[in-house]
Amino acid sequence: MAKYEKLSSAMASKAALLLLFLALLLVFILLPSLPLKLDNFTSLRCSVPEPRAGNGVIVSLGSVKSPVDSSRLAQNEKFLAADDSDEDEDEGLVTKDEHVKWVRAQMELARLGDPGKTAHEWHRMRKGINPRTREQQLFDLRRYHGISHYDEHENRTRLPCPGELLVEEHHSNYGEPWAGGRDIFEFLVQASGLKKHHRVLEMGCGTLRVGLHFIRYLAVGQFHCLEKDPLSITTALLYELPAQGLLHKRPLILRSEDMDITGLGSGSTYNLIYSSAVFIHIPDSLVWLGLQRLAPRLVLNSGRLFVSHNMKFCTRMPADECKSKLAQLGLLYLGKHTHDSLLFNHYEIWHEFSRLPKSP
Repeated sequence: MAKYEKLSSAMASKAALLLLFLALLLVFILLPSLPLKLDNFTSLRCSVPEPRAGNGVIVSLGSVKSPVDSSRLAQNEKFLAADDSDEDEDEGLVTKDEHVKWVRAQMELARLGDPGKTAHEWHRMRKGINPRTREQQLFDLRRYHGISHYDEHENRTRLPCPGELLVEEHHSNYGEPWAGGRDIFEFLVQASGLKKHHRVLEMGCGTLRVGLHFIRYLAVGQFHCLEKDPLSITTALLYELPAQGLLHKRPLILRSEDMDITGLGSGSTYNLIYSSAVFIHIPDSLVWLGLQRLAPRLVLNSGRLFVSHNMKFCTRMPADECKSKLAQLGLLYLGKHTHDSLLFNHYEIWHEFSRLPKSP
């Protein structure tokens, strides 16, 4: 009898545990579907200490409160309040001192400090995936390593790009960093008084290191370029314009050699013509031929021609002879300019010309 009572008690305990388990299971199944509000659970809130003055504010989400660091938000609003200038179509066209101050303030708020001065210090900041070189990235890309992809017969790519373009090898093909293109753009826009409706011609635009900024700023079809390198033109059309979302701007990029500008048509005139690091690599005779053909394309008086680095095509001859040759072309030398880079220790030299009516 005692044995029977002991067995019956054990079974009752197991039955009670089973019922408890089923009850809990039922709660977990039905709870998400119940029309409950967050306010009904105020007694379940976690206790959070009040933040110290200056460290943050309390943000209310219904009846739940949590401390949020608002120093960055407050600092950003401070910069917005200080900038009382009315925004116009040219806002953001050039980098101002207040823009630089804002960046430095954001770096400080994020507790970033100065960027590392060595490769080890720089890569040590990286969290997550280890940094890879372009060569390593290209190797993985060709193997589709870590990339979801279609089989070759199902490839849906509308503008297939070589891997070299996708890893942007061409950004390292210049004598200075790719970011220098923005420096040149900002200088030329200010120095020439350029407006969105104006037309621009670049002699030797390469892969659009500078041109991208003009294309983005100018109205549709107002940026023209002459370039002789087929790889550069392919890169510009197949990668840079699509990747930057600028195909709708319809720039005119022509393949041309030896200062042949016939592809531009007979009636095109330009508010700005510039050549960055091109004239220094070609014979003086070809430079003068180019100037002869380009001068009539400048808008009279207000049009500007800029040539970078030096004027050896001119300084290699007596000063009077150079001035005379320029005058025969209707060009007036206005002077030398320099501008500093925003992001790296560099300055660039430019020589400015305008077009005047030829003497009778």
